[in-house]
Amino acid sequence: MTDPFLTHRSLLFTVAYEMLGSAADAEDVVQETWLRWADVDRAEVRDPRAYLVRTVTRQALNRLRTMARRREDYVGEWLPEPLLTSPDVAEDVELAESVSYAMLTVLETLGPTERAVFVLREVFEAPYEEIAGALDKSPAAVRQIAHRAREHVAARRPRMAVSRAEQQAVVERFRTAIVTGDLQSLFDVLAPDVVLVADGGGLVPAFRHPVEGAERVAKILSGFPRYGAGARMGTMWLNGAPALRIDLDGVLNAAVSFVFEAGRISRIYTVANPDKLARLGETVHLTKQPIE
Repeated sequence: MTDPFLTHRSLLFTVAYEMLGSAADAEDVVQETWLRWADVDRAEVRDPRAYLVRTVTRQALNRLRTMARRREDYVGEWLPEPLLTSPDVAEDVELAESVSYAMLTVLETLGPTERAVFVLREVFEAPYEEIAGALDKSPAAVRQIAHRAREHVAARRPRMAVSRAEQQAVVERFRTAIVTGDLQSLFDVLAPDVVLVADGGGLVPAFRHPVEGAERVAKILSGFPRYGAGARMGTMWLNGAPALRIDLDGVLNAAVSFVFEAGRISRIYTVANPDKLARLGETVHLTKQPIE
């Protein structure tokens, strides 16, 4: 008989990652959950999956509060750690949206408890009573928190869905415009109010603040053939969506994710912090099993 922890490991990692936005921290939380699972008397656990989800939620919540203090000293903009995913993740529309870079950046604007409730309820369809048990709150309080979180996310998520085929086409147009330094083609593919956010973590050069507006962003990106001499730009799948990778001397230098609206790019997220690129050599298996 397969150990329940192994059966539900992908689910536990997905819950932790969506709560934390960090694959490294999510792995640590899953490992902490395993240690508690290894010590528990299995005869006293009526529902192993519910127990494991409750444990990973509590551990992730503790880690989230610790990370919030850590980020106060972070140099420049903090972005979620991207995940290398297989193209088939995009075929599961709900899963792809829940782990998308657009959603993760919106979740960053929630408080720890609100984020936990939103992830468990809206993404994994956990019953209010189950969430209440994980967070030591009443079901009524959880319902109120879920309502506030839902409204908060709805006001900030992309307003219009864009098909994966259209996303791929836009990314390829963007890539071609950058490598050729074609300023007009960049204007054509960028939304007027596009925002470029970069995360170097103070370890590598990166813009300390967001760059806003198509004119400023296009002017910066059109210089890539000059300041990116020797670099190679290719495509990859990150967080269930088409993205770009920039390699310099055969080493991954940056990962670029996008938010799309009305056939154009409205957000560009460039992660260059080497600590956040370390896991991009391995594909992560995610799952969205409802928690009933």
